[in-house]
Amino acid sequence: MTSETPDSASTGGRSARAERKNDHVRLASAQRGEEPNRSDFDDLEFVHHALDGTSPERVDLSTTVGDWTWATPFYVNGMTGGTDTTAAINRDLAIAAAETGMPMACGSMSVALDDPIAAKGFTVIRDENPNGFVMANLGAGRGPEDARRAVELLGADALQVHLNPVQETAMPEGSRDFSEWAHGLELIVAACPVPVVVKEVGFGLSRRTQTRLADLGVRFADVSGAGGTDFLRIENARSTGTDFSMLTGFGQSALACLLDAAESGPTLLASGGVRHPYDVVKALACGAHAVGVAGTFLQAVLDGGAEGLVEVVNTWKDQTRAVFALLGAETPAELTRTDLLVRGRLGEFCRLRGIDLEALSRRSEYRAD
Repeated sequence: MTSETPDSASTGGRSARAERKNDHVRLASAQRGEEPNRSDFDDLEFVHHALDGTSPERVDLSTTVGDWTWATPFYVNGMTGGTDTTAAINRDLAIAAAETGMPMACGSMSVALDDPIAAKGFTVIRDENPNGFVMANLGAGRGPEDARRAVELLGADALQVHLNPVQETAMPEGSRDFSEWAHGLELIVAACPVPVVVKEVGFGLSRRTQTRLADLGVRFADVSGAGGTDFLRIENARSTGTDFSMLTGFGQSALACLLDAAESGPTLLASGGVRHPYDVVKALACGAHAVGVAGTFLQAVLDGGAEGLVEVVNTWKDQTRAVFALLGAETPAELTRTDLLVRGRLGEFCRLRGIDLEALSRRSEYRAD
């Protein structure tokens, strides 16, 4: 949830970075309190076939991501860590993940690598969730040794490497030189002891980017599209200098990235603007193997702690299973054979990118009996 721009190890450096971490949580939460706008998720509909349904008892929500099997098709996406305030948030997230069987990613661990005092804001995740699937998190500006240290610090099963060029562009202390990111990412993938999941931070991974990631050896990617927490707005709110609000609306949504996915690209996850279980189902139907949730789960923790998030997640499981049954899908993979109607802004994107919308609306006709 933060930039990889180095700070000094001085008290002043710690203070500035802690303030930034806490600012990100505060501003992200404030965005959640606003009236939600219509998103690309609302431009996607299922063709309703009234006799195609199945029983919720026959639905298996577990999903396969490469060699991993996750108990739920949604997971806690990377958010925060590194301060007393964010350590408490990570503790509650980890407790809820352990109790519900959800995978969990942490926020950027750069601060923990540069300042050992901040490490407890991340190690609390493994302390509270010793047997769960946990992802460490670093930015593309870090190196292979940092990747190994982050994985070791958290005992991580995978490493998220986030790409945040739009955020860095607007961030007051951000770095705007992205010329070595691809090469640096290739080095991280080669050296990392666990699989690497490359993710954006809310502006999407285009088809060309997905292809480039595959060429760099990346096997998994979270498209992390526009529509959720807006880090451009967050950094503009923090800035007292140059205003980059002219970039408002930049990037593509998660559904746009999934529908335009590269055939030979990485196994895809999705996040960005996921509001409820129906959005999870839509992302799965568009090809995501699992769906990351940040803002909604963060707010649940802020409102009710770990117990509040457990209650939300259990409700999501029940509702997701019910929607699967309504659509006649007994597994997440079967959702990719449902018929989709793509309208509005998302439909216009698909037409401009040459995506066959009629074929999407008739996918069930081609499924095996």
